[in-house]
Amino acid sequence: MATLAGALIMAGAVPAAQAHDPEALTAGHERPELSFGRSEQYDYDPPLPGSYRLPAIKPAPDGRVLDSKERLHQLHALMDGRITVLAFIYTRCSDPRGCPLAISLLYDLLFVARRDPAIGGSLRLMALSFDVENDTPEVLADYAGAAQKDHGAAGELLFLTTRGEAELDPILEAYGQPIGRKLDAADPFGPYTHQLRVFLIDPERRIRNIYSLGFLDPRLVATDIRTLLLERRGQSPGG
Repeated sequence: MATLAGALIMAGAVPAAQAHDPEALTAGHERPELSFGRSEQYDYDPPLPGSYRLPAIKPAPDGRVLDSKERLHQLHALMDGRITVLAFIYTRCSDPRGCPLAISLLYDLLFVARRDPAIGGSLRLMALSFDVENDTPEVLADYAGAAQKDHGAAGELLFLTTRGEAELDPILEAYGQPIGRKLDAADPFGPYTHQLRVFLIDPERRIRNIYSLGFLDPRLVATDIRTLLLERRGQSPGG
């Protein structure tokens, strides 16, 4: 299996967490995500947290999932009253404009959460595979270890699957996550076609934003997370 780092290098997008000295980010940085800086892809300054509102799009659907230790959970129980970032991925995807970007985002957010207790204590990060034939709990456990090595960060990021398509399909349909099988099963980027989608879910289990290709900027997603934290504390926009 090609490493995530290799796929990201092909895309010209080395994970931000790898590009910085962790010690340099710990001192006096109220928003460590800003240390990622601008890039060719994300050449803008993110807004101030709380200077805008994120409307509730719809309730986040529930479903039964398996973690990498073969334990059954309900998605809603895993969210556990936290702000959740949920990505749909599969481990055989090596398309540099696909799953590796979503995984990079999750690890960049983990990188931020480890340096900001306000986020770290309120955030749940999850990646749910839709490749039930290949992505067994054992495969996900190996993948999680490789991803942590590639991204230079360790911590809680849940890699999930389901026991079969009968449990997976209602989740995909409810979240509006389309997937399909490629005609060429030997495609080097992986056997599935899918629209890259990452969901921001608030503590009341409502979807508040949906990120697709071109919007997977960790600075933007972290700012959205901070905006939800301010909303929960009852602070008005800009307050």
